[in-house]
Amino acid sequence: MTEPTMVCANHPHRETTLRCNRCEKPICPQCAVQTPVGYRCKECVRGQQKGFETARRIDYPIAGLISALALGVAMYLLGFLSWWGIFIAPVVGGGLADIVHSVVGRRRSRYLPLAAVIGGAIGILPSLWRPFYLLFNLFSVGELGGLGTVLLGTLVPIVMGGLMLSTLYYRLRGIRL
Repeated sequence: MTEPTMVCANHPHRETTLRCNRCEKPICPQCAVQTPVGYRCKECVRGQQKGFETARRIDYPIAGLISALALGVAMYLLGFLSWWGIFIAPVVGGGLADIVHSVVGRRRSRYLPLAAVIGGAIGILPSLWRPFYLLFNLFSVGELGGLGTVLLGTLVPIVMGGLMLSTLYYRLRGIRL
Protein backbone atom coordinates (compact mmCIF):
# COMPACT_ATOMS: atom_id res chain seq x y z
CA MET A 1 0.00 0.00 0.00
CA THR A 2 1.42 3.43 -0.93
CA GLU A 3 1.57 6.29 1.54
CA PRO A 4 -0.53 9.36 0.80
CA THR A 5 1.40 12.27 -0.67
CA MET A 6 2.30 14.91 1.88
CA VAL A 7 2.23 18.61 1.07
CA CYS A 8 4.01 21.42 2.85
CA ALA A 9 1.95 23.03 5.60
CA ASN A 10 2.96 26.51 4.42
CA HIS A 11 2.94 25.82 0.65
CA PRO A 12 0.02 23.48 -0.14
CA HIS A 13 1.05 23.14 -3.80
CA ARG A 14 4.46 21.58 -2.96
CA GLU A 15 4.83 17.88 -2.32
CA THR A 16 7.34 16.90 0.35
CA THR A 17 8.68 13.98 2.32
CA LEU A 18 10.25 16.15 5.00
CA ARG A 19 8.78 16.67 8.46
CA CYS A 20 9.75 18.90 11.38
CA ASN A 21 11.50 16.66 13.89
CA ARG A 22 9.82 18.49 16.77
CA CYS A 23 6.15 18.94 15.81
CA GLU A 24 6.02 16.47 12.85
CA LYS A 25 4.50 19.13 10.58
CA PRO A 26 5.23 18.45 6.88
CA ILE A 27 7.59 21.10 5.48
CA CYS A 28 9.25 21.73 2.14
CA PRO A 29 13.00 22.44 1.84
CA GLN A 30 12.30 26.21 1.69
CA CYS A 31 10.48 26.10 5.04
CA ALA A 32 13.01 23.77 6.70
CA VAL A 33 15.68 25.14 9.02
CA GLN A 34 18.64 22.86 9.55
CA THR A 35 19.60 22.57 13.22
CA PRO A 36 22.22 20.36 14.87
CA VAL A 37 19.48 17.84 15.69
CA GLY A 38 17.78 17.82 12.27
CA TYR A 39 15.30 19.85 10.26
CA ARG A 40 12.72 21.97 12.03
CA CYS A 41 9.97 24.29 10.89
CA LYS A 42 10.49 28.03 11.30
CA GLU A 43 7.80 28.25 13.99
CA CYS A 44 9.55 25.69 16.22
CA VAL A 45 12.92 27.41 15.75
CA ARG A 46 11.38 30.81 16.57
CA GLY A 47 9.76 29.41 19.71
CA GLN A 48 13.03 27.84 20.80
CA GLN A 49 15.00 31.08 20.24
CA LYS A 50 12.62 33.04 22.48
CA GLY A 51 13.97 31.02 25.40
CA PHE A 52 17.42 32.50 24.77
CA GLU A 53 16.19 36.10 24.66
CA THR A 54 16.52 36.93 28.35
CA ALA A 55 17.33 40.67 28.24
CA ARG A 56 14.91 43.14 29.78
CA ARG A 57 14.02 46.50 28.27
CA ILE A 58 16.24 48.40 30.71
CA ASP A 59 19.30 46.39 29.60
CA TYR A 60 19.48 48.13 26.21
CA PRO A 61 19.88 51.71 27.49
CA ILE A 62 22.23 50.47 30.22
CA ALA A 63 24.45 48.77 27.64
CA GLY A 64 24.39 51.87 25.45
CA LEU A 65 25.18 54.26 28.30
CA ILE A 66 28.04 52.17 29.67
CA SER A 67 29.50 51.79 26.17
CA ALA A 68 29.20 55.50 25.46
CA LEU A 69 30.94 56.52 28.67
CA ALA A 70 33.65 53.87 28.54
CA LEU A 71 34.52 54.35 24.86
CA GLY A 72 34.52 58.13 25.25
CA VAL A 73 37.05 57.87 28.08
CA ALA A 74 39.03 55.20 26.19
CA MET A 75 39.29 57.39 23.09
CA TYR A 76 40.52 60.29 25.21
CA LEU A 77 43.15 58.16 26.93
CA LEU A 78 44.23 56.31 23.78
CA GLY A 79 44.67 59.67 22.09
CA PHE A 80 47.77 60.19 24.23
CA LEU A 81 49.32 57.06 22.69
CA SER A 82 48.88 58.34 19.14
CA TRP A 83 48.95 55.50 16.61
CA TRP A 84 50.12 53.00 19.25
CA GLY A 85 46.56 53.08 20.56
CA ILE A 86 45.51 51.03 17.53
CA PHE A 87 47.15 47.98 19.12
CA ILE A 88 45.35 48.45 22.44
CA ALA A 89 41.92 49.32 20.99
CA PRO A 90 40.73 45.71 20.43
CA VAL A 91 41.67 44.81 23.99
CA VAL A 92 39.63 47.76 25.26
CA GLY A 93 36.63 46.70 23.15
CA GLY A 94 36.82 43.12 24.41
CA GLY A 95 37.13 44.23 28.02
CA LEU A 96 34.17 46.54 27.61
CA ALA A 97 32.11 43.66 26.20
CA ASP A 98 32.80 41.66 29.36
CA ILE A 99 31.85 44.65 31.52
CA VAL A 100 28.58 45.24 29.64
CA HIS A 101 27.75 41.54 29.80
CA SER A 102 28.29 41.52 33.58
CA VAL A 103 26.37 44.75 34.24
CA VAL A 104 23.26 43.53 32.42
CA GLY A 105 23.26 40.43 34.57
CA ARG A 106 24.60 38.11 31.86
CA ARG A 107 21.26 38.34 30.06
CA ARG A 108 21.26 37.80 26.32
CA SER A 109 19.52 39.26 23.32
CA ARG A 110 20.29 39.49 19.64
CA TYR A 111 19.86 43.29 19.85
CA LEU A 112 22.01 43.90 22.93
CA PRO A 113 25.30 44.09 20.94
CA LEU A 114 23.68 46.62 18.61
CA ALA A 115 22.57 48.80 21.52
CA ALA A 116 26.09 48.70 22.95
CA VAL A 117 27.65 49.65 19.59
CA ILE A 118 25.23 52.54 19.04
CA GLY A 119 26.03 53.86 22.51
CA GLY A 120 29.75 53.35 21.91
CA ALA A 121 29.60 55.20 18.60
CA ILE A 122 27.93 58.13 20.34
CA GLY A 123 30.69 58.06 22.96
CA ILE A 124 33.40 58.11 20.29
CA LEU A 125 31.97 61.05 18.34
CA PRO A 126 33.27 63.85 20.62
CA SER A 127 36.85 62.67 20.17
CA LEU A 128 36.51 62.83 16.38
CA TRP A 129 35.54 66.49 16.11
CA ARG A 130 39.09 67.85 16.32
CA PRO A 131 40.61 65.65 13.56
CA PHE A 132 37.73 66.40 11.22
CA TYR A 133 37.91 70.10 12.07
CA LEU A 134 41.61 70.12 11.17
CA LEU A 135 40.98 68.22 7.96
CA PHE A 136 38.19 70.51 6.77
CA ASN A 137 40.06 73.61 7.89
CA LEU A 138 43.11 72.45 5.91
CA PHE A 139 41.09 72.11 2.73
CA SER A 140 39.30 75.42 3.21
CA VAL A 141 42.57 77.32 3.69
CA GLY A 142 44.14 75.54 0.74
CA GLU A 143 47.41 74.67 2.46
CA LEU A 144 48.09 71.06 1.55
CA GLY A 145 51.62 70.95 3.00
CA GLY A 146 50.53 69.28 6.24
CA LEU A 147 48.03 66.99 4.55
CA GLY A 148 49.84 63.79 5.54
CA THR A 149 49.94 64.74 9.20
CA VAL A 150 46.30 65.77 9.25
CA LEU A 151 45.19 62.64 7.40
CA LEU A 152 47.12 60.45 9.82
CA GLY A 153 45.66 62.40 12.74
CA THR A 154 42.19 61.86 11.30
CA LEU A 155 42.64 58.22 10.35
CA VAL A 156 44.09 56.98 13.66
CA PRO A 157 41.04 57.88 15.84
CA ILE A 158 38.68 56.44 13.23
CA VAL A 159 40.61 53.15 13.11
CA MET A 160 40.84 52.98 16.92
CA GLY A 161 37.11 53.61 17.26
CA GLY A 162 36.29 51.07 14.58
CA LEU A 163 38.46 48.42 16.24
CA MET A 164 36.88 49.01 19.64
CA LEU A 165 33.33 48.99 18.26
CA SER A 166 33.82 45.87 16.14
CA THR A 167 35.45 43.96 18.99
CA LEU A 168 32.68 45.05 21.35
CA TYR A 169 30.01 43.91 18.90
CA TYR A 170 31.50 40.53 18.07
CA ARG A 171 32.39 39.70 21.67
CA LEU A 172 28.86 40.49 22.85
CA ARG A 173 27.38 38.66 19.90
CA GLY A 174 29.49 35.60 20.58
CA ILE A 175 28.56 35.24 24.25
CA ARG A 176 25.98 32.49 24.05
CA LEU A 177 25.18 29.24 25.83
